[in-house]
Amino acid sequence: MDSTSPEGRHSNWPVYLLTIALVAAIAVGYVYVSGERQKSRDLAASNQSLAASLAQVQTQLQSVSERLSDVQARTTSAPPQTPAPARVQTRPRVRTTADFRMLRTDPSFPEIQSQFSEQQKQIVSAREDIDQTRSDLSQTRNNLQNNLNSTKDELNGSIARTHDEVVALQKRGERNYYEFAVDKSKQYSRVGPLSVELRKADSKHKRFDMLMLVDDNELQKKSVNLYETVWISLSDRPQPLELVVNKITKDHIEGYLSEPKYKRSELESAVSAKPAGPTLRQ
Repeated sequence: MDSTSPEGRHSNWPVYLLTIALVAAIAVGYVYVSGERQKSRDLAASNQSLAASLAQVQTQLQSVSERLSDVQARTTSAPPQTPAPARVQTRPRVRTTADFRMLRTDPSFPEIQSQFSEQQKQIVSAREDIDQTRSDLSQTRNNLQNNLNSTKDELNGSIARTHDEVVALQKRGERNYYEFAVDKSKQYSRVGPLSVELRKADSKHKRFDMLMLVDDNELQKKSVNLYETVWISLSDRPQPLELVVNKITKDHIEGYLSEPKYKRSELESAVSAKPAGPTLRQ
């Protein structure tokens, strides 16, 4: 049959329609692919722009931090110096003011200033804690010293600073007291059961050096302070002797020596001589 005939033309219409549909599909696919490629190029350009902006912001933030550190170093840690001529002083002052103006106009300055303020608060709080701890330690030390002094006074009696106080201690009748006045010398002076020798008396710093003969043994005491108790143990005494100097002048000291009222042997004799108590008869 001839294709130019009406029947031939009717038989070719499906081919034409399929061709047109295929061409349309290819055109739509090309337009879609072109759009996606353009979107990809736009997205890549946008990402590159954002990355560049982020790098610029980070650079600016680093620059602001460095300027702030430099300003703080100049304003807080610079040692005081002798005033220089007016021309030399003007430049640093103008440059510092300009730095502060640049910092205040920077968008990140409020956040940096807030962080700096928080650090300052933490430093102040830490200093207050340290001061409080020091105060507590000092109070505890004073309380311990007072308790120690009170216990020492209760166990061994008070320290007499004058002759009248020595007399008051003698009236208690618990110990024997010997007052003495010794000059600097190379010979011993007898004080109660001891012999003492003054080697040095520092009236300015209120301390002295001395030698003592205790049970035929020579003892040396250096840098003894005024009112400081020197404890001396004797074999025949139940408690130690106490030597206190309450006056120091040039090459001269005065004080007292106290000893237990009874010797150890006397106490043992008194206990052994005590009559036995009554016994019960069966």
